[in-house]
Amino acid sequence: MGFLRALGDTGLTVSALGLGTVKIGRDQGVKYPDAFTIPDDDAVRHLLARARDLGLNLIDTAPAYGRSEERLGQLLSHRDHWVIVTKVGEEFEHGQSRFDFTPEHTRASVERSLRRLNTDYLDVVLVHSDGNDLDVLRQGTLEVLDDLKREGKIRATGVSTKTVEGGLETLRRADVAMVTYNLAQQDEKPVIDYAAEQGKGILIKKAFASGHLPADHPDPVQASLDQVLGTPGVGAVIAGTVNPHHLEENVAKARRACQER
Repeated sequence: MGFLRALGDTGLTVSALGLGTVKIGRDQGVKYPDAFTIPDDDAVRHLLARARDLGLNLIDTAPAYGRSEERLGQLLSHRDHWVIVTKVGEEFEHGQSRFDFTPEHTRASVERSLRRLNTDYLDVVLVHSDGNDLDVLRQGTLEVLDDLKREGKIRATGVSTKTVEGGLETLRRADVAMVTYNLAQQDEKPVIDYAAEQGKGILIKKAFASGHLPADHPDPVQASLDQVLGTPGVGAVIAGTVNPHHLEENVAKARRACQER
């Protein structure tokens, strides 16, 4: 498996490392071990250009990431280069999350994301689950995303899940599941195995355990990337940073993990 990989049977090719962008839009209610400052426009432009130069083509955002979508719409160039992943279902307002999985909100959210991101189509739209995956899947959200896919506004659909049952049901009904998988958390691996068998797409969140990987490895980030990117079925790891140096380190380690397979 190389650095560029098929995302299941979606027809999308993604870099093994994708750039998560919560930190360009929101600094409240985030669970990172180190404080950070939301970067200014010049810094974001530089970060996006550096990511592209390093071979990344995957970018992850969400309405719940504050101004992330809006800023990407203003600052992201070369739209055709990028595979853009965004989400529906979670809103972050007045310092806290609220969830709305109704069909009406789902369609309105996608239309808003298209405007904010200044694009005619979204490559992947995931339902931002609140943890009650199976209940979320019963609310008609995926059906609306399927309608939008038929309309040409979305290329692939799925759910950012939190349970094995939710991940498996997602892959039975949609194209992509985003699951947690790292050195310390491996209980969702059956979802990855199912995706590998069925040709479905897998994106990995929290591959670095939000900065809380076990410290008993000389290089826990490399160890986690070796494990995650070496697992059949994994398309890409989403890793958020606003530090170009960290980005360069992460890309080098992701490329090393891909070469060793």
